Amino acid sequence: MQPLARFCPLFSGSSGNSYYIGSSHAGILIDAGRSAKQMVQMLDTCGLEPKAVQAIFITHEHSDHIKGLRVFASRFHIPVYASAGTLSALLQMGCLEGDFPVEEISPDGVMCAGMLIQPFRTPHDSAESVGYRVFTADGRSAAVSTDLGYMTDTVRAALCGADLVAIESNHDIGMLQNGPYPYPLKRRILSRTGHLSNLACADELYSLAERGTTRFVLAHLSAENNTPELAYQTSVCSLSLCGMKEGTDYTLYVAPRENSTGKTILF
Repeated sequence: MQPLARFCPLFSGSSGNSYYIGSSHAGILIDAGRSAKQMVQMLDTCGLEPKAVQAIFITHEHSDHIKGLRVFASRFHIPVYASAGTLSALLQMGCLEGDFPVEEISPDGVMCAGMLIQPFRTPHDSAESVGYRVFTADGRSAAVSTDLGYMTDTVRAALCGADLVAIESNHDIGMLQNGPYPYPLKRRILSRTGHLSNLACADELYSLAERGTTRFVLAHLSAENNTPELAYQTSVCSLSLCGMKEGTDYTLYVAPRENSTGKTILF
């Protein structure tokens, strides 16, 4: 089957996160973690218009995921979906005061832009964080799972069988432990409600590849405690040890902090 849907990482990392999933004329955003102006500019770079965005699905309330939400959603009157806990946190933060509808997403998901978007719980130090799996009309699917301290059975089940998986590869443990961050922040990142390391991410890829995932996107890389090359090589080495070859059994991408080249992945 010819791939029709596209996955476009607009922004990824501690300075802001946003991912577009859909066709060239209709799709959704997962998170809106940069200013509205930057969001519009990056959509244009990726060959997309703001009117293509049918809804915004928020993973959690941390600023690098919601910075541009209120202004961007208001400007283009875009519906916003999130878990009950996240919506409550956003309401207290004043992020829902705008000209756009807001809805709690049910565990069964919601239809939008001709796709089914289903949430799944993730372990992170926020009110009620979730990841999302998106099912397209032609039977394909993509999943986004970042900001998680460890891989739970719930997350594994949600990712299993997806054609494309965007998964957190946040930090190299050695770089983090020996880096300049204060001890409490290091402890938070390494905790079970923090962020997934390169090694923890790499350990999950083989089982996902065995179950049908052919496209992996390493996401939410730390600018201070990681490099794209290190994250990439850690995952490639793990898959190679399992007998899998890049380009034959899978493709591996690293989501840039800013998608200045307009890179889009079909799935």
